[in-house]
Amino acid sequence: MSTSINDQGAAQGCAPRHVAIIMDGNNRWAKKRLMPGIAGHKAGVDAVKKVVEQSAREGVEVLTLFAFSSENWRRPANEVSALMQLFTIALEREVKRLHRNNLKLIVMGDKTGFSERIQKLIRDAETLTANNTGLTLVVAANYGGQWDIAQACKQVALAVRDGSLDPDTIDEQTIHRYTWLNELPAPDLMIRTGGEQRISNFMLWQAAYSELYFSPVFWPDFKEDEYRKALDAFYSRTRRFGRTDDQLKESAGSV
Repeated sequence: MSTSINDQGAAQGCAPRHVAIIMDGNNRWAKKRLMPGIAGHKAGVDAVKKVVEQSAREGVEVLTLFAFSSENWRRPANEVSALMQLFTIALEREVKRLHRNNLKLIVMGDKTGFSERIQKLIRDAETLTANNTGLTLVVAANYGGQWDIAQACKQVALAVRDGSLDPDTIDEQTIHRYTWLNELPAPDLMIRTGGEQRISNFMLWQAAYSELYFSPVFWPDFKEDEYRKALDAFYSRTRRFGRTDDQLKESAGSV
């Protein structure tokens, strides 16, 4: 059963149920050190491990990482090839560790764009971890927010065409049911590292009410202290979801 698009996620003062991260700055981290770009991506894998571990400790239910966008295919062929090799190695070596720690893995995106080998590794990883009850780790790969909305609209159109959906009943909730992660809470906190202040076509539908946090730190250096700064910023904010402060006070008083 899918969650509502208006699911308000974490309560005020509680840990974010869902954290989404745009892991930016790997290439610039490497360039600063006069190293090839792939060295930055390899260093970024260590940051992934640290953030996954810290998220589990903090009580985060879902962690979504933007690993490879649908636009990243435009990068130099040697970099794309190296990224696919890293993805393959991660699926081969890290999934068993995730499983031992009761983590569930979901790969979000158009998987048909990957090689047959990677597609099989994804299927095997998702099957192995499907029944785990700890943190859900979502890896966005060959994913774009506009693509997500477009494929949802396509499915809605097909449902109308075959007569299983009345077009007069289509609303936001209808579209939501066909988007990725519709059964999970929407991101409460969206973080982007690397100093850029945009969301670059990431989870456009799901992030309607996400708190945004932009870190100047390159992704390989985004370790525990930097993650703590993002979480502390989240805790300091008031999430109104269209309501006034007085309404929030009244709601809190009635609990």
